[in-house]
Amino acid sequence: MAVTQPVVLADVWTDRAEGARSLVRQVILVVGGAAFVGLSAQVAIPLPFTPVPLTLQTFAVLLAGAALGPMRGVLSMSLYAVAGIAGIPWFAEGTSGFAMPSFGYILGFIIAAGIVGRIAESGATRTVWRTAGLMVIGNLVIYAVGVTWLKFAIDSTWITAIELGVAPFLVGDVLKIALAAGLLPLAWSGLRKAGLLD
Repeated sequence: MAVTQPVVLADVWTDRAEGARSLVRQVILVVGGAAFVGLSAQVAIPLPFTPVPLTLQTFAVLLAGAALGPMRGVLSMSLYAVAGIAGIPWFAEGTSGFAMPSFGYILGFIIAAGIVGRIAESGATRTVWRTAGLMVIGNLVIYAVGVTWLKFAIDSTWITAIELGVAPFLVGDVLKIALAAGLLPLAWSGLRKAGLLD
């Protein structure tokens, strides 16, 4: 049975169910997205010159936002943030709470997931270059919120906040963007070959 016009990848699975089954699938996707980011946060490398660790979180957030769409993406990242504030130790390096200089990035995840998810609805994840552009936009949103929080958390200048919160991560983010730019269009191609798309 082919699914008619899925907008984001998650629609391929959720549109194949009705009523309560569809709701259960939506919940699974939201919780799964939060868990995916929580697991990716544990792949963390502390950097001695900045309070912001190097993690796979941004990759997971942008991938989840693009695959889930805006509503599920925002709900998923909000669940991730709220659960971490409540004490689940699934922020970077097994931390929780919000009294940390890098917490602004977590807030940025919520906004970025919504924006990336919304743009993904226009078909932006079906080609490599459009996916790459989408990931760049998402990264910029995360940086904007994260660096702003960092500046005030450590009482620094904007230049210092950018040096600590953006510069060390640029090379890694380029690699993550390239990986996502390949994965998402590949997933669409695989679904088409499997006969799950019209």
